[in-house]
Amino acid sequence: MTEAIRPTVYIETYGCQMNVSDSELILGKLAASGYDEVKAPEAADVILVNTCAIREHAEQRVIGRLGEMKSRMKNDAILGVTGCMAQRLGPQILKSAKHVSLVVGPDGYRSLPLLVENARAGLRASVTDFDLEEHYEDFKPRRFDKVKAWIPVQRGCDYRCTYCIVPTTRGPERSRQLEQVVRETREIVAEGMSEVVLLGQTVNSYTDGRHDFADLLRAVGAVDGIKRLRFTSPHPNDFSNRVIEAMAETSAVCEHVHLPMQSGSTRTLKRMLRRYSREGYFECVDRLRSAMPGISMTTDIIVGFPGETEQDFEETLTAVDAIGFDDAYTFKFSPREGTPATKMPENEFVSDGVASERLARLISTVRSGMRERNLGSLGQRREVLIEKEARRGGLLQARTRDFKTVIVPGEANLIGTYATVELTGTTGSTFTGAIVRERAALPMAR
Repeated sequence: MTEAIRPTVYIETYGCQMNVSDSELILGKLAASGYDEVKAPEAADVILVNTCAIREHAEQRVIGRLGEMKSRMKNDAILGVTGCMAQRLGPQILKSAKHVSLVVGPDGYRSLPLLVENARAGLRASVTDFDLEEHYEDFKPRRFDKVKAWIPVQRGCDYRCTYCIVPTTRGPERSRQLEQVVRETREIVAEGMSEVVLLGQTVNSYTDGRHDFADLLRAVGAVDGIKRLRFTSPHPNDFSNRVIEAMAETSAVCEHVHLPMQSGSTRTLKRMLRRYSREGYFECVDRLRSAMPGISMTTDIIVGFPGETEQDFEETLTAVDAIGFDDAYTFKFSPREGTPATKMPENEFVSDGVASERLARLISTVRSGMRERNLGSLGQRREVLIEKEARRGGLLQARTRDFKTVIVPGEANLIGTYATVELTGTTGSTFTGAIVRERAALPMAR
């Protein structure tokens, strides 16, 4: 007898690490239902576009991509939209894109196999209900990265910053049980990985009712075989002394924190409903650096928020200089329908020209500081984990514990191993390095 041909699925992911993790869960669910992954939409029986809604530009990219898919997909293929944009727009996508059969929000992935089968019978569907009990504990994710693993520990957000669509697309905050996170961490080690990244919208507000984020860091860091432990994205308000002590005392916790600032102006932060002041943010930075000297810091910053004056923006620039971020993800304010910021007085909206000019000045300030600090690191030796092949042939991309990217020469068989490198050069944002001592390879993930 000939073996039955298995159906195929192609997943394209936009947005944050949480979306990447969700795509791994989706692929795992469909693989368990008999699907094989393919790397091109033309070859797929099912195409899923996992989407982001955090900025308008991200949604416009997806809309354009859906149009491209119409001409590239097989005649009988099923096209679905998942993720935050699916949650936000729901049936509107089905109405505007007739070739889309499925629209599924972040809490609806359990029903995907059935929805696909129904779509083959001509039934189009939009599934966007929140499920506050859903953590997909019984799913076996198919991980894209074989060197480090993303572990979602919390879904949703309760902060409701005035510019942010996440509470609308991800729902209220809820956390997994600590024991389940530890179980998944042990499975990751068994697969050959030694670095994990804990994910949550405000990850350090984690609580399962019995344990807080400090408990979680200590428990995951104690799993035999875990050498590096990271997390993203925290909220400045949730760095309790307990959490900072756990970071400093858990050897696996890496010397890096991504600490979203959004603005260096107390006035703007208040309008954003960030719930901390400029001084409060600085105090959080000081406590982290006191507990973990040499910790590197990256951040998120928005320019052009409604009502932002030149003085407000100057305060952001001085905060960047004073704190000395190692990198920053910088954005112009993007109004999202349904958020309070869109209801602010029209005359307070910053013009695109002014916002663009401020963004350019901010990027220049960030890069100047990065380059100065990176030049000061040349000649140092650092432990790196070699993560993947670099874009240029014959080179590999590696990462230090404090989240610096280092490009080193080497063969692909070094991926997944640790090495000591000497930092030999910098572009201002990344380093070049030379391996001075290779360490024993870890078994690669299966």
